[in-house]
Amino acid sequence: MSDRHNRQMTPRHSVSIVQELIERMSRRDPRAIDDLIAEDMDNHAAGPQGREGWRAIMATVEHDLGPVTVTTHRVFGDGDLVTHHMTIHGTHRASTMPLLAGLAPTGLEVSWDFIHIWRVAGGQIVEHWATRDDLGLLAQLRPT
Repeated sequence: MSDRHNRQMTPRHSVSIVQELIERMSRRDPRAIDDLIAEDMDNHAAGPQGREGWRAIMATVEHDLGPVTVTTHRVFGDGDLVTHHMTIHGTHRASTMPLLAGLAPTGLEVSWDFIHIWRVAGGQIVEHWATRDDLGLLAQLRPT
């Protein structure tokens, strides 16, 4: 991790930075990722790393399940760590993400639950962890 990630927090509180990211991404603000995610963010939840990795992940989710909307259930923080409990809503249009590999697009509406944990330093998100309800998503796409 770079020294930049160990700097003291700016006056903006870490929760407000994550809330700004959520709000701006929901408006599809093209600058949100550049402004609020560190170029070299350490993504512990997925292979793609940094700002460009996050951009690629979001593009894949949008491609496969878009247009997506997000319901935020809770956002809370403790110091530099922020937790975001959310649900993505969308329509299964493609299966390019590894989780959906081999599934023909169903056209079904889906909901996918997540809990994200973000670490904020220097006014940007520098680390990310997540848990996802992948089984819940797959159950919605499998024939009964």
